[in-house]
Amino acid sequence: MPSLASFSTVLNILLLLTRSGAYGNEKPTATTSPSFGIRLDLPRMPYGDGTNPSTTTSPVSESLSSHNDTIPTSTATSGGAKQTASFVSSPSPGGASGATASFATHKAQSSSLHKSASKTALGATSSSIPSESGSTPSSSAKTQLSSTLAPIEETNVPQTTDKVEVPDEVINALPTEKGRALRVLFLSSDTGGGHRASALSLANQFQRLYPGTTYDLLDIWTEDGCYPYHTLVKSYKHLSANPNQWRLLYYASNSHPYEFVMNHHSMFMCERKIRRRIESYKPDVVISVHPTMNNVPIKSTREISKKLGRHIPFFTVVTDFGSGHCTWFHKGVDKVFIASDRIQKLAKKRGKVADDQLVMSGLPIRYDFAIQAEKMGDRTTEEGKAYQRSIKEELGINPDKPMVLVMGGGEGVGSLSDIVNALYARFVKQGIDVTICVVCGRNEKLKNDLETRDWGTILETDGAPKKRKRDVVYHIFHKAVRSKKIQASLDRAAKLDAKEQDMHIVHEPGKVDVVGLGFITNMADYMVGANILVSKAGPGTIAEAAAVGLPIMLTSYLPGQEAGNVDVVLDGGFGDYCEDPILIAKELSCWLQDAELIDVMSVAAKRVGHPHAAEHIVSEIAETSLRWKEQSLLGPKYLP
Repeated sequence: MPSLASFSTVLNILLLLTRSGAYGNEKPTATTSPSFGIRLDLPRMPYGDGTNPSTTTSPVSESLSSHNDTIPTSTATSGGAKQTASFVSSPSPGGASGATASFATHKAQSSSLHKSASKTALGATSSSIPSESGSTPSSSAKTQLSSTLAPIEETNVPQTTDKVEVPDEVINALPTEKGRALRVLFLSSDTGGGHRASALSLANQFQRLYPGTTYDLLDIWTEDGCYPYHTLVKSYKHLSANPNQWRLLYYASNSHPYEFVMNHHSMFMCERKIRRRIESYKPDVVISVHPTMNNVPIKSTREISKKLGRHIPFFTVVTDFGSGHCTWFHKGVDKVFIASDRIQKLAKKRGKVADDQLVMSGLPIRYDFAIQAEKMGDRTTEEGKAYQRSIKEELGINPDKPMVLVMGGGEGVGSLSDIVNALYARFVKQGIDVTICVVCGRNEKLKNDLETRDWGTILETDGAPKKRKRDVVYHIFHKAVRSKKIQASLDRAAKLDAKEQDMHIVHEPGKVDVVGLGFITNMADYMVGANILVSKAGPGTIAEAAAVGLPIMLTSYLPGQEAGNVDVVLDGGFGDYCEDPILIAKELSCWLQDAELIDVMSVAAKRVGHPHAAEHIVSEIAETSLRWKEQSLLGPKYLP
C-alpha cells in the first residue's frame, strides 16, 4: 500500500505541472485619464501568488527608514547583461529629437515631476500607510501616488490634514527626463525574418524616444530549451521549404490538446533555466515577438518579480496580420498588441484575453516607412506623384516609366524567375513601357542570371513556365475574393483583349527594363517609387506596402500563419492573389493600363496601413514600464 509520503510526492508533481503563470487574483487594470491614454491602477500585490512585496525593501525605502541625509546614487543594480543573445545594441544617434508632439507632451509631463513636484502631492493620508505590523489599510483610506505622467485625481479620498512628507531623496530618486532609459529584453527566434525585423523596429523606437535605452534579443529555446524546442530554428528552415509538411505541423499544433501538452511539458522541463537566463539580463521590461515565447517566459518573469519585490511588465507584440497561432495568446500578459480585427477575435476566443489587455496598434515596421509615408503623403495626388518621381531619380530608375517591384522574401526564394519572364513577355507584347525591379535577396545566382538572360528567347515562348500545381487548399477553405473594382477592371481588359485578338491588332513593343537587385536595406525607397508590388504573403511586407499605399499582387504564402494575410489584402481591396505567372502578368498589365484602379487600390491600402505603429507601441510600453519602475523606487511604505 502506498505510503502517505509517496502520495504527497505525486500530488506535488501534479500541482507543479498545472501551475499557471498568470497574475493570480490581482493584476493591473486600465482606466482612462484625461492626460494619458492608458492609466494603470497599480495593485498592492501584483505577483504570481499574491505575495505582499513589503517584505522586500527598495533602495529608496532603505534611505527613508534610516532617516539620514544620504541621497541614493543608484536605483537599480548596475552591470551589463550576460551576453548570450544574438546581439547587444548601442544607443543610436539622434536621440528623441524626432519624436512626435504627443510623445513630447508625455515627456514634458514626466520631467515636470522631478524636484518641482510638491512633497504633499506624493503624500498619502495617515490611514493609508501600512502599520509596522504589516496590516493593510482599508481600500477607502487608500490614495494614489502622483506619477511621472499625470496628476492623480483626488476623488473619493478622505481629506485630512495629516499628510506624510515625502523626503527630497525620494523625489530625487524618481526617473527624470535623463533617467527614463530602460533595459529592454526581446524574446524572439530566427524562424523567418519577420520576428527579428519587428523587434529591431521596436528597439529603434526605444532608443529614439528614450535615449540611453539598451536592448537584447534572446532566443530562450535555442539557449535553454530541451528537445524538441531547441531545434526550432533548424526545423523551421526545413519545414518552410516543404509547405505540405509545414501545413500538417501547423494545424496539428494549433489545437487545444497540443497546446496543453506543450505548455506543461516546457514548463516542467525548461522554466527554471529560462528564469535564470531572463534574470541575468536584469530587464525593466520583457517583450515577446514570437508565438512560442509567452507561456513559460511569463511564468518566469512573474517569479523574478516576486523574488525582486518589483513588478517586471511583460508584453506580447503579435507579428501576424491575418492568422495567429494559439500560442500567441496568454491572459497573463500586461498587454497584447495586435494588428487586425481577425487577430483580436482569435485572442479573445483562443487565449481568453480580456478586452482591456488588447491594443489595436498595427504591425511594427521600420521607421523608414513612417518617414517616407509622411514625406509622400497621398500618392494619388500631384504632390505624391512628384515625390515618387524624385525617389526614382535618386534610385537611378527612369522616372517616366511605371515601376513593378518583385520580391520573394529575404532569401530570394520562390518562383521569381518564372514570374519575371512572364511579366517581361506580357508587357513587351502589350506595348507597356515599364521597369521591373527584382529583389533577389541573397540569391546571387538569380541576380547574375537576370543580367545575362536572353530576353529574345523569353519573348518567343511568351515567358511560359513549367506547369505548376494549383494550391487548392486556399481556394477551398478561404472565402475571400478580389474586390468588385478589380474584378470589373479585369472583365473589361478580358473583353478588350479578345477584341484585339479577333482584329489581329499588334501593339508596338513595350520598352521594358529588368533590374536585378541584391539584398537591399532601403526598401522603403523602392516601395515608394513602385506602382505595384509582387510578393509572397509575409505580414511585414504587407504592412510596409500598406503604410505607403502600394497595391500588392500576392503570389504565394506559407500555409497556416500566412493564409490569413491573403484574406487581409483581398478583403481590404488593395490587391489580389494568384499563383500562375502567366495569369499574374495578364492581371498586372490590366492594372498598369487602368490608372484609376491603381489610385483606388492605393487609397484602400492606406486605410489598412499604420506607418507609426512601432512608435505608438513603444510609447505605451515604455510609459507603463516607467510607472512600475517609479512604484518600485518608492518602496512598499509609499505604495498605494
